[in-house]
Amino acid sequence: MILGYVLSGLVTGAIFAVMGSGLTLSYAATGVFNFAHGAVGFLSALLFYELNQAAGLPAWLSALVSAALFAPALGYVLHRTMFGGLAQAGETAQIVATIGLTIALPALGLLVVDLAGLPSADATSLPRGVGPHPALSFEVLGARLDTDQLITFGFSAVAAAGLWAFMRHSPYGLRMRAAVDRRRLATLRGIDADATSALAWMLGSGLAGLAGVLAVSVLGLDATAYTVLLFASATAAVFGRLRSIPWTFAAGLALGVVQNLVAGYTDFLEEVTGLRTAVPVILLFAGLVLLNRSRERVAGSAAEDAPPPDHLAGLPPWRRRMPWALGLVALVGFTFLASEYYVGVAAQGLVLALIFCSFVVVTGIGGMVNLAQAAFASMAALTCGWAFSSGLPFFVAIVLGVLASAAVGMLVALPALRLGGRVLTLATLALALLADQVLFQVDAFSNGTIGWPVPALGLGFADTSDPRVRVVVLLVLIGAVALLVRNLERSASGRAILAVRSAPAAATTSGISAPRTKIMLFALASAIAGLGGVLFAVSKGSITATDLPAFSGFVWLAVVVLQGVRRVGGAVLGGLIAVAVPELLATWGVSAHVGAILFGAGGVILAKHPDGVLTQLAELRHRRGRGVPAEPVPAPPPAQVDGPLFRLEGVVAGYADSTVLRGVDLAVRPGEVVALLGANGAGKSTTCAVAAGDLAVTSGRILLDGQDVTAWPAHRRARAGILLAPEGRGVFPGLTVEENLRTWLPDPGPVYERLPQLAERRTVPAGALSGGEQQLLTLAPALVRPPRVLIADEPSLGLAPMMVRQVFDVFAELRSRGVALLLVEEKATEALALADRVAFMRLGRVTWAGPRSEVDSERLTAAYLGVR
Repeated sequence: MILGYVLSGLVTGAIFAVMGSGLTLSYAATGVFNFAHGAVGFLSALLFYELNQAAGLPAWLSALVSAALFAPALGYVLHRTMFGGLAQAGETAQIVATIGLTIALPALGLLVVDLAGLPSADATSLPRGVGPHPALSFEVLGARLDTDQLITFGFSAVAAAGLWAFMRHSPYGLRMRAAVDRRRLATLRGIDADATSALAWMLGSGLAGLAGVLAVSVLGLDATAYTVLLFASATAAVFGRLRSIPWTFAAGLALGVVQNLVAGYTDFLEEVTGLRTAVPVILLFAGLVLLNRSRERVAGSAAEDAPPPDHLAGLPPWRRRMPWALGLVALVGFTFLASEYYVGVAAQGLVLALIFCSFVVVTGIGGMVNLAQAAFASMAALTCGWAFSSGLPFFVAIVLGVLASAAVGMLVALPALRLGGRVLTLATLALALLADQVLFQVDAFSNGTIGWPVPALGLGFADTSDPRVRVVVLLVLIGAVALLVRNLERSASGRAILAVRSAPAAATTSGISAPRTKIMLFALASAIAGLGGVLFAVSKGSITATDLPAFSGFVWLAVVVLQGVRRVGGAVLGGLIAVAVPELLATWGVSAHVGAILFGAGGVILAKHPDGVLTQLAELRHRRGRGVPAEPVPAPPPAQVDGPLFRLEGVVAGYADSTVLRGVDLAVRPGEVVALLGANGAGKSTTCAVAAGDLAVTSGRILLDGQDVTAWPAHRRARAGILLAPEGRGVFPGLTVEENLRTWLPDPGPVYERLPQLAERRTVPAGALSGGEQQLLTLAPALVRPPRVLIADEPSLGLAPMMVRQVFDVFAELRSRGVALLLVEEKATEALALADRVAFMRLGRVTWAGPRSEVDSERLTAAYLGVR
């Protein structure tokens, strides 16, 4: 019997493995965790069903079109329209935009089915599998399996082997792994990171499509089931640390087996409803906590989702508040003039707005993405209903509900002390799903499917059974929360929160307790969500375990972030829109799928404007107030000078608002070494980055053999012959020595002849080499395929004297072969011994340039000590 559980578990695990491998591949190559991965699988399954049922294509051909053609094409389209921009956005924007796609893509597919009059596709549909229909049964090692199961496992094994061969033995796979290992260095080696990302999205989407088609006979055409499949597959990806595809695949197979064994051999768990089916969620949470401690922000780093500029800072307070005051007046007028039904709709929106205010606290202020807010709201509402039904006064029941929500929030905050970023997001969602599937299914707590009755809130002169009273009460509560948020932002606690969000290590050294700050934020946010959950139950008159499912928090976060998660106004606007749009569509007789599609379009917009609608409106208002500045008239380009192969002319560049280079002029001729010397902070490394295309210039231009390459990206400059050996080590530590060489050379054989020490270590990961060997590996390709321009930034840093001599011998050889070398070196003696010309930098400017013979101790002192 156990063998049967193992074999059938391997089939289920194969689906987890395929989808998890696609998730790992796309995340590792692009840095975007695609919550819409399951939606891509659903669309592919839907297309398979319609091609087979409506078009009459054979099952194998329908599967081929869906998984091998449609899904990769969809991945490419999403990369061009959305994912490419998301790679540079903050984590919150990435999460919300892909959540928008999770809702929009299935809705788009179902809308097309409805409009085209195709066979209906919903949870009641029973699609066939890829194999014969009806499926044939076989005896395998004493276990009964059917053809669909065998085909699922076979295709999964073939996909795994093919993906491994592609990644390990093709130039495209090598470039992709190089981009995953060190994306910036990959571009400096001529690898187009955008094209690599597009390929990763196509492959990842293809794997999602394959998993969707293979799972369709089991899951049917229920879009929610594919989202659940995503999170089961995310468990496998987490155990692969979101980087290793082989480990992800193995973890997916193991997950399927474990789930089957738990279902078959743990009868004692039947007393705890939902615990056996929650195995993937439990393992997901355990894997996140044990294996994925966040290392994304360290001392000296800044939060990547920096606050947007306050475009209305110059306006007087009354003008800033006037739009909100007018909106409040309009809403109050609507409350007392409109029909009771529509006032009730507005009250529902304000209930959601109150819950959404919790996102303003934990995400907008704290910078932590928490997807458990629906669980907090359910916890408070169910606790309130249970306490009231147990005979406690209603006010006491409300307080108990809010306190229970805050207590659960503090428990959820514990992973936040260890985790961060996307990992924390997944952990909070795992806890919310666990509460949904286990805690809220306990009959003694939720009262089964009946739920608990919740009375209206009495105020003496009126009660909340009147929707107008509900609106007024909710406006008062939201106003109180807004005042609380405002005071929090301006208090010492608010400054501590900002410090922990921006630089946790620096905050800790300043005496700020990061754990206390995070726990306080989670407790406050969960209490606000709990209060909103109680008001939800009061408005509805009852509460059940299914009224506020965990996936509601999934959608709520996206709604409020689209409007602006840093402001309470965004929460209010989001709550009203969340109920108004479906109501309007129903009134106009428009398909509900249209609303979901519009929501997905909002996700695409968010990829380009990650600070939300309110910030965009403020920016427009700011521009109207100032007027649109005239387009600057470009200055004519300077006259071209013959002679130098590589030239920087009047280059100004910097980072964010800090200008580093202030009009740098440099020229390097073929077969010439120019040593760029100066004290730390003079701008030497920034000059190297600008020359290689790793940093954009503000003004000035860069010429290669007279051609303006200022606008060229780094990979294009590398292909044109501009090679940067960056400060530190220019190797891909996760690739072997041979794989590092193949990123620049088609055949590394000549390198091994010149440098036999590298030949001996060709199969060793580059990260395991000594510092000197890594520097030789960085420069070795240039000996076989000399660039036109070599820019070396601190090449002797941390090397032994013998290795320094070997490195400078390489430079001398390259000079003799006509390579133009720009050398930044801390060891002035070695640099001057090799240089033909010297340039001194100070405070972002070249203060002197001339022949090596004219350099004396006085000039060296001026360059390094800043004296004249």
